[in-house]
Amino acid sequence: MASATAIRLTKPEDSANFISVSDPVQHSEGMNKYTAYRVEVRQAERPQTQEILQEQPDPAQQPTEDIFHNTGTTAVLRRYSDFLWLYERLQRERAGAIVPPLPSKQAVSRFSASFIEERRLKLEQFLRRVAVHPELYDAACLDVFLKADDITFHTAKNAKGPSHDLIMSGMMNQSMNLNQSMTIPTVVPPKAKKDKVKKWFHETKTSISGDLVRSPDDDLFEEIDRYIDGLEKQMKNVQTQASGLVKKGREVSNGLFEFGLAFNVLGQSEADALGGALSQMGQTADGLSVVSAEHAEREMAQFEEPIKDYVKTIQAVKLALQRRHEKRLTYTTHLSEVNTKRTNLAKLRAMPGAEAKAFGAEMSLKRGEQKVDIARDEFAIVSQRVLREVDRFKREKADAMKRTVLDYITLQIEYNKKMEQAWAALLPRLESVQTNNEVLDGTQGSGISGMAPQFGTEITVHPAEQQPQSNQFHLNEPQHMLDVGGAVQYRDNSAGFPM
Repeated sequence: MASATAIRLTKPEDSANFISVSDPVQHSEGMNKYTAYRVEVRQAERPQTQEILQEQPDPAQQPTEDIFHNTGTTAVLRRYSDFLWLYERLQRERAGAIVPPLPSKQAVSRFSASFIEERRLKLEQFLRRVAVHPELYDAACLDVFLKADDITFHTAKNAKGPSHDLIMSGMMNQSMNLNQSMTIPTVVPPKAKKDKVKKWFHETKTSISGDLVRSPDDDLFEEIDRYIDGLEKQMKNVQTQASGLVKKGREVSNGLFEFGLAFNVLGQSEADALGGALSQMGQTADGLSVVSAEHAEREMAQFEEPIKDYVKTIQAVKLALQRRHEKRLTYTTHLSEVNTKRTNLAKLRAMPGAEAKAFGAEMSLKRGEQKVDIARDEFAIVSQRVLREVDRFKREKADAMKRTVLDYITLQIEYNKKMEQAWAALLPRLESVQTNNEVLDGTQGSGISGMAPQFGTEITVHPAEQQPQSNQFHLNEPQHMLDVGGAVQYRDNSAGFPM
């Protein structure tokens, strides 16, 4: 089990254990009832991961503060809707990034202890994944989420439109000025490949083909779309089979419980040593039903749940691709508008007396060209971000699947060892039980013996010496007759065949 634990510790988010979500507390009553969680960021040392040692980040690209040398702890209260705000803001601020999935909403039983604990764990996992994400770790919204007080945070959360970015920027500066000694530790990812983006700017030649603008990377993105669609179908099938295995494990547990109960009742009906052996059989089966139930729960936690989480991650990849498509649509729209404005300006310039209108059209064209430049840059940035993210996803997918499969195999080995040990311990107990035939063996030289229909217990029948011509026999106490095929038969040991 130590090897399995070591494997699980290699998950990327494990290096962000300085972030915790704890102490769920319910607030208000009735329709306004909600659960708030304590989000805490503790002091952390700079992690020396292999990835960081291979390629140290460029200091010019780092935040103005050293995020690893905080001298204290920050703690805030956040509810689920606050986490949802962070998730949506990350989608906007870093379009094209694979944002880790949030736990789903639930309208029923959302205040039960088991559900709150499950949600707490998944919210903590979400934050830790964001903290080590190479595209998200330095997002302004994450900094505000982790450090802002209630009033400041709710101001940012409720801001709408263009003013939101200004408010976020102001909060970022205020946060850095007021909290120089309490900075947020995080894992610094490798340097983003900015040079590749600049090269893309220089080499790309976009054109409108059909309804959308075309770029040199479109064929690659179409291949990625096909790959992700196929992977999603395959993983959903694996998820279905994994859920089926967990369900069968629970059914095995219930079956062993009923099996053990039946043998316990059967053992109580027997007063001799055989009854005790049968009761031991029932107790063993009952104990194994508990082992099977625990095994099914571990299968769910270490096999079914990781598969479900992986399916959600695939859906996050599809969402990142959708964000790139949206930027493509925006770029296409602005290009189309500029082409229309250029045509309109040419017509106005050719018209006598339309100089004023032509001047207004020219200003509008310049504004449109500025929008095109912005849209082109965003489209290029998001495209390159998606390519980096898909590449990272493929690498981490191999590690995640290997970890999940190894954990599953380890679980099966442990489970089958427990089953084998339990049955092996029962076997000598059953073999030590002496049946009637074993007790009488060697002491009764002749007579009639028969195998009892239950568990090899034999009885011995002797012919009546004083009535040799009669077909009647005297049976050893207690008297029994053998019922074979619905008819009573007797077997003479000396003759070797039924009479």
